[in-house]
Amino acid sequence: MQKDRLVAFSDGVIAILITIMVLELRVPHGADAHALRPLVPVFLTYVLSFVNLGIYWNNHHHMLQVTERINGSVLWANLHLLFWLSLFPFSTGWMGENHFAELPTAVYGVVLLLAAVAYYVLQRVIMACEGSTSTLAAALGNDFKGKISPLIYLVAIPLAFLNRWIALALYVVVALMWLVPDRRIESSLPR
Repeated sequence: MQKDRLVAFSDGVIAILITIMVLELRVPHGADAHALRPLVPVFLTYVLSFVNLGIYWNNHHHMLQVTERINGSVLWANLHLLFWLSLFPFSTGWMGENHFAELPTAVYGVVLLLAAVAYYVLQRVIMACEGSTSTLAAALGNDFKGKISPLIYLVAIPLAFLNRWIALALYVVVALMWLVPDRRIESSLPR
């Protein structure tokens, strides 16, 4: 199977998710700076989610650049990832509108965790389709960032009930770890 339709569909879904999130940013009621204050948590949550979706889009793009073949399992694994990414607007809005309350912050972490697991599953399914000598398998190696990120989320989720700011800081730490595209994949691309 060709991967072009998978790439185009995934790009479209991620673009729609970002659009849905930005539509949640409401126009303030008032013309002074004080009117913006209630929107700060919503805006900060939007920024974090925008960055996370951008990271997924960027790394998904890199991963599929080195992918030669896809099959039905890859298609389903990709849909699994897109499902969890599609919950970003909901969890983003809920956390932002409730000013980082404990439960919405924990649920946001659950969505981040399950998206990370789904991305990992997609990588593994692609490698199973292409074989252990694939470019992707060679580029990922032991995949330290891919393994540590879900562990950080697993720590952050219950922490949201004890100290939501620490949980949020851990969500930001994972985003910062992934902000730069995966150079292992970039270096495996032909020049």
